[in-house]
Amino acid sequence: MPLKILHIAPQNFAGMPFDFVRMHKEHGAESRLVTLYKSSMNFPEDICLGFSLPSGKSAKFWRDKKTVAAPPAELKYASPKNSLEKLYFDIRDISNSGKIYKAIKDYGLYDYDVYHFDGGMDLFRDLRFAGELKKKNKKIVCCYFGSDLRTRGIFRELDEMSDLNLTVEFDHLSLHKNISYIYFPFNVDQFKIIKKNNEKIKIVHSPTNRKYKGTDKIIEVIRKVSEKRNIEFILLENADRDKVLKIKSECDLAIDQVGGELGGTGYGKNSIENLAMGIPTFTEFTLEYLSFIQDNPFIHSTIDTLEENIISMTDNEQLRISVSEKGRKWAEKYHSFNAVNDMLMKYYEKNNII
Repeated sequence: MPLKILHIAPQNFAGMPFDFVRMHKEHGAESRLVTLYKSSMNFPEDICLGFSLPSGKSAKFWRDKKTVAAPPAELKYASPKNSLEKLYFDIRDISNSGKIYKAIKDYGLYDYDVYHFDGGMDLFRDLRFAGELKKKNKKIVCCYFGSDLRTRGIFRELDEMSDLNLTVEFDHLSLHKNISYIYFPFNVDQFKIIKKNNEKIKIVHSPTNRKYKGTDKIIEVIRKVSEKRNIEFILLENADRDKVLKIKSECDLAIDQVGGELGGTGYGKNSIENLAMGIPTFTEFTLEYLSFIQDNPFIHSTIDTLEENIISMTDNEQLRISVSEKGRKWAEKYHSFNAVNDMLMKYYEKNNII
């Protein structure tokens, strides 16, 4: 019988939860993804419960207030900030319980072997689904993809139920004392390296959050570079995903995050797309992170070195080609479905999940 793996996530953020599902299927497992909210970036959906996400100025203020200026010094535990927030989540559980229990019945959600809580969050805020799984001796994995562990914190009870904690974020390793790093899976083969013949060197930057990515500072650096070199800067914001991928594929260089104000360093799916397309990518790392992935192909840049690094890459075609080839090979070595699945299976075996 094939292993059955269910992923549960608030959203299919950056498409990562669904990439895990695709990876599982490619390696012979049965897998589905249940999301609470429809993806705001039009990433694929599987079983989407379609909860209503609060919108408007008050909702935006509430979410923005949870954003931290820098990574916390110690692990936080999720809990309502006040009685009003507790009331909201209590009402949400009550109003959505019908949808959840219908999905559990219709899709046989108790019939899986391994459950990944992506973002470390249950179908219910009171964690009753996870509680039922433990009663049934199911295996639980909590996997953290983004800033939730930093801003919201972890759910203490779910953390205690979890058989394995994983993260794709390097800084989480210093916050959570019982968590392991895993590269996120990516279908590298869906992209090809396209030879560029641009009259001007095209440099792309596609932020989802300007402050997090350091966009305003990057634009100022680009202004200085454009006074010295013949470049074209392409800023992609709130664009259709297919359009973004097409435009990126035509670019010579990419900038991910440099000089961000919210503690963001390193790389994400956006950068791996770049590498798979053979686009050399500038991004900022902490020294500890840089040491952790020593053979990485990224062009490590601070806001003070970005201008010099862009000029060096702009002036040297052979260097661009060399970095392009290295980036593609690195993405295949660490982020391909085969590589990540091998890594995950070792974690499963080590933690008696299989």
